[in-house]
Amino acid sequence: MGKADENEEDNDVEETIHGDDEEDDEDEELDEYEKDDFIVDDVDDEQEDPEEEEEEEDRADSDEEERQKKKKRKKREEYVLDEDDYELLEDNNVFAPRRKGKFKRLKKAQRHTERDLGVSDEEFGGNGKSGRSAEEKLKRSLFGDDEGLPLEDIAEEEELAEEEDDGEVGEEDEMSDFIVDEEFDATGVPVRQKKLKRKKFREAPGVSSSSLHEAHEIFGDVDELLQLRKQGSDSNESRDRKLEDEFEPSVLSEKYMTEKDDKIRELDIPERIQIYEESTRSPPLDEISIEDESTWIYNQLTSGTIPLHGKEGLGSSISRGDINKFLELHHKYKLEDQNEKPPKIKWHKELWTIQDLDRKWLLLHKRKSVLQSYYKRFECTVNHQLLESVITSLEASESEREVDDADAKFNLHFPPDEIGADEGQYKRPKRKSLYSICSKAGLWEVANKFGYSSEEFGMQLSLEKMRRDELENPKETPEEIASNFTCAMFETPEAVLKGARHMAAVEISCEPCVRKYVQNNYLDSIEVSTSPTPDGNIAIDGSHQFAGVKWLQRKPLNRFEGAQWLLIQKAEEEKLLEVTLKLPEDRLNKLITDFNEYYLSDDVSKSAQVWNEQRKLILRDAIFNFLLPAIEKEARSLLTSKAKNWLQVEYGKVLWNKVSVGPYHQKENDSSSDGEAAPRVMACCWGPGKPATTFVMLDSSGEVVDVLYAGSLTLHSHDANDQKLKKNDEERVLKFMIDHQPHVAILGCVNLSCTRLKEVIHEIYNKMIVEHPRDVGDDMDDLSIVYGDESLARLYENSRISSDQLHVQSGIVKRAVALGRYLQNPLAMVATLCGPGREILSWKLNAFEHFLTPDEKYAMVEQVMIDVTNQVGLDVNLAASHEWLFAPSQFISGLGLERQPLCRGHCRKDFLTEQGLGLKVFVNACGFLRVRRSGLAASSNQFIDLLDDTRIHPTESYSRAQELAKDVYDQEGGNDDDEDAMEMAIEHVRVHPKYLKGLDIQSYAKSKKHEDKENTLWDIKRELIHGFQDWRKN
Repeated sequence: MGKADENEEDNDVEETIHGDDEEDDEDEELDEYEKDDFIVDDVDDEQEDPEEEEEEEDRADSDEEERQKKKKRKKREEYVLDEDDYELLEDNNVFAPRRKGKFKRLKKAQRHTERDLGVSDEEFGGNGKSGRSAEEKLKRSLFGDDEGLPLEDIAEEEELAEEEDDGEVGEEDEMSDFIVDEEFDATGVPVRQKKLKRKKFREAPGVSSSSLHEAHEIFGDVDELLQLRKQGSDSNESRDRKLEDEFEPSVLSEKYMTEKDDKIRELDIPERIQIYEESTRSPPLDEISIEDESTWIYNQLTSGTIPLHGKEGLGSSISRGDINKFLELHHKYKLEDQNEKPPKIKWHKELWTIQDLDRKWLLLHKRKSVLQSYYKRFECTVNHQLLESVITSLEASESEREVDDADAKFNLHFPPDEIGADEGQYKRPKRKSLYSICSKAGLWEVANKFGYSSEEFGMQLSLEKMRRDELENPKETPEEIASNFTCAMFETPEAVLKGARHMAAVEISCEPCVRKYVQNNYLDSIEVSTSPTPDGNIAIDGSHQFAGVKWLQRKPLNRFEGAQWLLIQKAEEEKLLEVTLKLPEDRLNKLITDFNEYYLSDDVSKSAQVWNEQRKLILRDAIFNFLLPAIEKEARSLLTSKAKNWLQVEYGKVLWNKVSVGPYHQKENDSSSDGEAAPRVMACCWGPGKPATTFVMLDSSGEVVDVLYAGSLTLHSHDANDQKLKKNDEERVLKFMIDHQPHVAILGCVNLSCTRLKEVIHEIYNKMIVEHPRDVGDDMDDLSIVYGDESLARLYENSRISSDQLHVQSGIVKRAVALGRYLQNPLAMVATLCGPGREILSWKLNAFEHFLTPDEKYAMVEQVMIDVTNQVGLDVNLAASHEWLFAPSQFISGLGLERQPLCRGHCRKDFLTEQGLGLKVFVNACGFLRVRRSGLAASSNQFIDLLDDTRIHPTESYSRAQELAKDVYDQEGGNDDDEDAMEMAIEHVRVHPKYLKGLDIQSYAKSKKHEDKENTLWDIKRELIHGFQDWRKN
């Protein structure tokens, strides 16, 4: 900042150091230099108020005087020289402590650090004493921290303001800044050290400032602790605010850092159930509601419209009681699927179907509740009887279609744009329907003369109300009555009758009972026909995807199978096919006859015949212009839903076959310290040259050990140089195999060149056996070389997760790693691509999958992954050591993507007590979390409960397992009752499973009076014999 006089530097060094008077003069020059009024403070901007300006000037003058006094006092204690002065002193062997230099860019980083701690400039000077002036703020914004005041000057100005309240200050150690230990925050950014010794102490009566200073030196600054405490209370709010300010919402959502995600993590409810209930609301828990829902679900399952196993049906394999129990566990106890597990991995389609129907039921009731509340708002403003009829229909509806019918009737009689609109409210002009125009013209009076109302007609059709009295026909002719209602819009009686007939037809077509009757009795009779358009006739040949649906003649709905309807839909969208849906002639005549029977008069008088002609026109209009198009639309929707359900099941089957396959099993003579350890894999991906053919060696945990590029291995050239390069690559691959001793080699199969590459690898292996027999370990005896599908590996190669996990590796190495890991653990490799990016949806599993939306596909992915993961289990300690093995944890019951990842544990109870899982989440998850000596825990001396390495549930069945093991142990000679003996009993039966195999569970259950727990005892016995046995097929 300041400069010393250069002439005095050369003449008198000591005078430069000790000249107090000159130093004071220099300080004044410094002040004049810094404060030149080029930047105007806030005070100068207030020109409108002279009194405020004078007050501000007085206050500024006072502050300036105090600042000058403080600077003079400080300069007597601390000498400030230019860098040239210090260098000159050092050249003359004169020592002078250097003052700390100005902050540069690090000071800017420090401001970020303060902001991270929840402290801003304004907050630090919340009382107004230490806030910066407008001049300083403007300097910082224009020139950055390089041009701002040094840290010491800022501190001085802040201390001056505090002196007014805090009294005198103690002396300051002039050597306090001589040695500075630099500290760094978590991001490696230097942290500015606050000068604690400059703190001003409040004086207490009878206590000197020096005593306070000494106490401060011993006990520290209590005020700072209080300030930190205050900051801590606001840390969560400030952190959320900073995250929202610094990151895009899409980034926060992708990383599950939003407020909604925090709530999901905090609630002690399984994550998927929370997401499930976001759309359905919390389900009713009373017995009547559960009974009603179980009856509805059972009826849906037995109706034949819900495909469960493709062509297979559910039959009588499930009862209302089973559904009732599922709903009770799912709603009341918030349990995800935890059924008893047979010794074979199983896809629980029935349970998933019941859960899907449960969701539809809850959504249906949610919509009914919302509509009912909306309708009741108009009880005082509309026809009360008509409104009650609509509400009654709504309450009786049991499907979305029936709710739509009730809502259509309400909207017909009470149009939304005509009800509840405030006068003077600005509205867009809406196109009025012909029905509304006729109604406003008063033609509803003519429509009422035709006979039965639409509601009475519908109740007779549905046999809810039998005809009691003969229909009376007006004495006047229709034309005579209509002539009384002519107007500017309807000038003739014929126009009036046409409008009235239209009103009656629309009311019949919107009556819920009528629509339900038509759909229930005639929907299945609709037939589909297709024929090519002129463009389609040219485009669709024998090999075209639409060839099978080019010509269809009167195909019934119940004969459509697979994705055939989806192809017809697509062809119709592309204008290659014309599609017609219609009732057969006999069924159409039957519908007309049924309507005539309940709507026409039985009277044979001439007047009745005239009125019946009008009624026939009404029915014809209602059937052909409204009801038939409605059931055609419903038929299209039904065909689409049926085809999509089938396609989802087929998509899930392919994924199931790829995920439910077990890891590659080593041969019996393979030596390994852990029988369940994955094999060491040498993965190979063929390359055309750029990139070159690549070999990657993976250890048993799927981590990369070594990489080898061999671009000349499959050269076909007879050139001498090419042959030399090829031979060199063969020798390198040979050494690679000798060094790493793989258990199995997998080769990505992409083209015919891979067959030659496999032969070359075989030749190298045979050469190793012949020329280097001693280097061939037992693990490599009869090395298997298998082909692998690269489709999943290529997805991983181009995914974001591969860049996070293998950021230093090239693309072909990432592909080879995925190829090898899929061989080691197919479930974990597929789960890796089920993260926020949902890359798994790009895996082509079915030729028709493009007809499914991403959400529809991922719903099936979740079903398959949850079923497989929970039946296989998750080795927590092994997964905690290797990121890619932790991917299936999101599919563990109770957990999900937004739950905090589990850490290494020594027992299952750690997840409840130390890792913060709520009790409900813990009850869901703990039976599938495997805790054993693996990963980093393999070398630990910590005690691990043997039952934690089984599927036995700790909160439900540990006591029964211990009792069973103790009983078997006692039969073999053990008779101790202490806890050690109990542990010895479990270890005994695990080491000697033959004792358990001979145990008759049925007799044991009877002896213990546990007949109702017989199935549970069977599961306990199986798990004690072989905990977490892998049920996947090889």
